[in-house]
Amino acid sequence: MSLPSPQLLLEHFGVFVSAITGVLAARGKKIDLFGVLVLALVTAFGGGTVRDVLVGDLPVVWLRGPGLLINATLAALLTFFAARFWKLPHRALLVADALALAFFTMLGTQKGVALHFSPPVAVLLGVVTGVAGGIARDVLTSEVPMVFRPEIRLYATASLCGAVACVGLHDLGAGDSLTTLTGAGLVLVLRLAAIYWKLSLPVFEAR
Repeated sequence: MSLPSPQLLLEHFGVFVSAITGVLAARGKKIDLFGVLVLALVTAFGGGTVRDVLVGDLPVVWLRGPGLLINATLAALLTFFAARFWKLPHRALLVADALALAFFTMLGTQKGVALHFSPPVAVLLGVVTGVAGGIARDVLTSEVPMVFRPEIRLYATASLCGAVACVGLHDLGAGDSLTTLTGAGLVLVLRLAAIYWKLSLPVFEAR
């Protein structure tokens, strides 16, 4: 029996954490269990689905076997029932979302590199993979997507910086493990630092 590839393991981590953020985003919305599951699955698979459709890698990754679907469903159910007994702070959503952003940004970027896309395209694929699930989640819960809200602090910017670092290190000859760890770490550090110190980009205001 062969061991799962590092990319598949990363996909599982990303799906698990993203499903948790989907459930946490449903707090206070009066959504039933079925709705919460749908929200969790959309969040978990949104980025990967957009990524695979864009590059023509079909069927999309979560349709190739039951593992990812089971993973996301279990994560959603565990979080749903845990949240009924323990009050999870709002920061839990932000931290979980930062982890998911880091994982999925690296998955998209590494896929772009593996398919020999140009560096800008690989970076764009990483950012799209990182933010698409969260955008779908926020739209379904009638929220302005995190990626467009200045108070959410360097959301897409952190993803972009991590993707650029990943591609840059790859072009310098670094291995996949180093590029992934460095890129994901940069996304996570930037995102959490922005939350802690309330860093954000300037807001456009027309005169």
